[in-house]
Amino acid sequence: MFGKVTLRTKVLIGMALGCAGWIVMMPDTSQTIEPARGTAAGASMHTPRAAPSTRKSPIQNASFRMSDRVVKDTMAAALFPAQSWYVAPPAPPPAPVVPQPPPVPTAPPLPFAFMGSYRADGTSTYFLTAGDRVYDVKIGDTLDNTYTVDGVKSGQLLFTYMPLKIQQSLAVGDE
Repeated sequence: MFGKVTLRTKVLIGMALGCAGWIVMMPDTSQTIEPARGTAAGASMHTPRAAPSTRKSPIQNASFRMSDRVVKDTMAAALFPAQSWYVAPPAPPPAPVVPQPPPVPTAPPLPFAFMGSYRADGTSTYFLTAGDRVYDVKIGDTLDNTYTVDGVKSGQLLFTYMPLKIQQSLAVGDE
């Protein structure tokens, strides 16, 4: 159908492409600016021109102008964003929790207060108070199944807290 391409055909195709390129690249006449007139006389001699045509060719309506093909500066950075292949190392495992040994158990403070003592026939009786109760105790007695009276040493009445076997003392004065 299309036979041989001759020199004449090549020239015609080249001219058609040149015309099409000129139409695409043609400046928009609605955006041209006229130079200012230098003198008032020149301005009076100037005849007003008709407003430029706002009608655009179909090719210009298709937005083929080069100014539309330029990428905005704000979008240019998005063309080649910074990339990194760095992968953060995994978080270190939590430190093992070392259980602290429980505190050493201690006896509660003595609930007794010394009230006085009585000595008869070589044995001593001690009077103690705890809240609203009064106890009369001798060496070797057990109080409330919790404390035993062990003896007297250097003006101190010695008790043993039985659950923990811890010895405690209560000042009783000079004995």
